[in-house]
Amino acid sequence: MSSLEQATSARHVPVMLDEVLRHLAVRDGGIYVDGTFGAGGYSRAILSAAQCRVFGIDRDPDAIRAGASLVAESGGRLKLLHGRFGDLAALLDAEGIGQVDGVVLDIGVSSMQIDDASRGFSFMRDGPLDMRMSQDGPSAADAVNTLAPAELGNIIAVLGEEKKARAIARAIAAERAKAPIATTSALVKVIERVTGPQRGVGRIHPATRTFQALRIHVNGELEQLAEALTGAEAKLRSEGRLVVVTFHSLEDRIVKRFFTERAGLLPHGSRHAPQLEAHNAPSFALPFKGHLEPGDAECGTNPRARSAKLRVGVRTSAPPWPANFKSLGVPQISGGRA
Repeated sequence: MSSLEQATSARHVPVMLDEVLRHLAVRDGGIYVDGTFGAGGYSRAILSAAQCRVFGIDRDPDAIRAGASLVAESGGRLKLLHGRFGDLAALLDAEGIGQVDGVVLDIGVSSMQIDDASRGFSFMRDGPLDMRMSQDGPSAADAVNTLAPAELGNIIAVLGEEKKARAIARAIAAERAKAPIATTSALVKVIERVTGPQRGVGRIHPATRTFQALRIHVNGELEQLAEALTGAEAKLRSEGRLVVVTFHSLEDRIVKRFFTERAGLLPHGSRHAPQLEAHNAPSFALPFKGHLEPGDAECGTNPRARSAKLRVGVRTSAPPWPANFKSLGVPQISGGRA
């Protein structure tokens, strides 16, 4: 095992693993998709639970490289696919896979990405202001240094749910006029000029929401989530399971809306998608109401689990619904006042 693989294995603990396995209902001969492979925790557990096949998807080339040892251990039962989980259906099509028995999605940034200062995801570690999961395309530094203050303010307000978003955007614009903001620590200093430093034990860091917003924007995370949900809907066979673990309200609202809509549980005449409710048979059944949360014991040993919510849908035999980002509540960011 390489040093990268050893470090990844040591610090990554899959969230709500027992619940994920139980609701995936893993069986011998099944085909399962770990749409957010990361450090491979869910994939390893699925492979151990039954004589099945797993396709692991990740956009991060580091995750694909670090997963090579698990591929070797699997004896041909695991295949890693380098790509975005929003392209789940197309990636499976390219492998000649028609339908699958289960899909698990663990949404958000992985522990291995947060813990690597060179990736620029964490305000707790100084590094380049990057945040790109795929390690290509525009970075967080590009966004911070080039977007109009109005658009930047909207991104921080909507995707970070930050009350001081407009003031932070103005402070960023003033600072970048002097010199580009290139590091995580430099951005934190700008934010703290607006919010003040962190105060009190248990209070969230003042940069938390701005960093979240930039990360979601740079990686198109909410659009990717909506694409992944509809891709899973298209590829799951009847009685197949879709299990989704989310960590903040923006993600969870989309997943909740997806399952509620697809299960036919929305009130008729919804302003979001009345035509869908009128013409589509339920494509999912919900095995329980609402969501599951981790127990106290898990939260005590794995702090990342504290905000987790798990939702599950069981595929019916009805055709998949048309994709509709608006009906799922994916935020639309536009320019405006700063």
